[in-house]
Amino acid sequence: MNIVHYWRALWGIVWRELFRFVTQRERFVSALVRPLVWLFVFAAGFRAALGLAITPPYETYILYEVYITPGLCGMIQLFNGMQSSLSMVYDREMGSMRVLMVCPLPRWFLLFSKLLAGVGVSVLQVYVFLVIAWFYDIKAPWLGYAWVLPALLLSGLMLGALGLLLSSFIKQLENFAGVMNFVIFPMFFMSTALYPLWKMKESSAFLYDLAQYNPFSQAVELIRFALYGQLNQHALFYTLAAFIVFMAAAIIGYNPSKGMMVKKGGSG
Repeated sequence: MNIVHYWRALWGIVWRELFRFVTQRERFVSALVRPLVWLFVFAAGFRAALGLAITPPYETYILYEVYITPGLCGMIQLFNGMQSSLSMVYDREMGSMRVLMVCPLPRWFLLFSKLLAGVGVSVLQVYVFLVIAWFYDIKAPWLGYAWVLPALLLSGLMLGALGLLLSSFIKQLENFAGVMNFVIFPMFFMSTALYPLWKMKESSAFLYDLAQYNPFSQAVELIRFALYGQLNQHALFYTLAAFIVFMAAAIIGYNPSKGMMVKKGGSG
C-alpha cells in the first residue's frame, strides 16, 4: 500500500460523510436547534439570575448569552461526535465500515479518517451557528473566528474519539441511546459550558472538581479563549492528552483480537 491508496481511502470516507451530511438536511437543522434554543430561550431567562464577573478571556462584564456561546459550540461538537459514533455502529453492522474494516489499510487509519470526516461536518455546523449568533449581536473579534478553527479541530477530534471509543463497546443500535444518555448529559451539564467554575465552587466543591477534570470543560475553555485570540495552554494540553487516550483506546477496542467486542462475547 502506498500513499495514493491512503489518500483515496481518506478522500472517499470524508467525501461520503460530507455527501451524507448535505443530503440529510434534517441532520443539519437538528444540530442547530439545540444550541439556538439555549441561546435564544434559556439565556434570556438566566441573564437576570446569573451575574458574571470579569474573568479571562473577557476584559469587561458580559451578558450570559456571550458566556455560553463557546459552550454551545462545544455542544454541537459533542452531539455530532456521538451521532457520528451512532452511524459507526450502523456502518459496522451493515454499512460501508463493514467492508472497510477488512481492507488492507491499517485499522487506525480507517478510524481516524472516519473521525476526521465527522470533525469536518461539526466545524461547518459551528461556523454556521457563530454566524447566526453574530446577527444576534454576539460578536467575537474578527481574528477570533480564524483562531478558533484549530481549537474546533482539536476539540472535535477529542469528542469524536470518545464517541468512537464508546461505539467499540456497543454491538447493537438498540443499546446506543441508553449509553449516550449517560455520557452526553453528564458531560455537558457538569462542565463550564453553562456556568463558570467559580460559580460551581460557590455551590458545590464536588461539582467543581467534576467540572474541572471533565474533558468537555477543557474543550470548551480552549474554544472560549481561542475566540478571543488567546491560548489556554492548560486546556490545550488536557484536550490533546484526552484525544490521544480516547483514540488509542478506540483503536484497541476495534482490534478484533483485543477489542471489547471480543471480550464481551457477542453481548450488547
